[in-house]
Amino acid sequence: MWNSFQTRWACAGKCLRNSSLFYPFTLSLLYLFTFILLTGCSVSYKFNGASIDYTKTKTIQIADFPIRASYIWAPMGPMFNNELRSQFSDHTRLQIVRRNGDLKLEGEITRYDQRNKGVSSEGHSSMVELSITVNVRFTNNIKHSDDFEQQFTATSSYESTQSLTSVQDALVEEMVKNVCEQIFNAAVANW
Repeated sequence: MWNSFQTRWACAGKCLRNSSLFYPFTLSLLYLFTFILLTGCSVSYKFNGASIDYTKTKTIQIADFPIRASYIWAPMGPMFNNELRSQFSDHTRLQIVRRNGDLKLEGEITRYDQRNKGVSSEGHSSMVELSITVNVRFTNNIKHSDDFEQQFTATSSYESTQSLTSVQDALVEEMVKNVCEQIFNAAVANW
């Protein structure tokens, strides 16, 4: 009995594999299995790190951050303000408003300075470190337990053989992006 059962299934499998229906049949089964798997399970990933409940939080107010540092490079203010707004507009569905936002960011650029970082064997400075510090006040009008005031700092180095004016644009842009990412993560990414 077992042999006849095996023989019938072997013949049926062989006939099916040789027929033109085998590949569409297996392809249909694969699609059906994939569909059931995908509709039965729902997994949500957020690659930008934002964890915002958009049913409650819809707007963000981002004030201009003035430069209050003793050393000032004028293009840094607009560069910082634009980058901070871009972080939130590019990585969230929040609408940026001028007032009465569900979330509110305000503060000032408190430090922008450079210092000698490395010394050469001749006793001269070999590396210079440029840094920017921003003081941020974050208010969550939906959940005030998330409110904070915090300072964020980014640094970048360059060789002392280069002049600051020749590297300043690229270094400040890099530091501003870094600080804005830190602010974004602290404000809307609940790790």
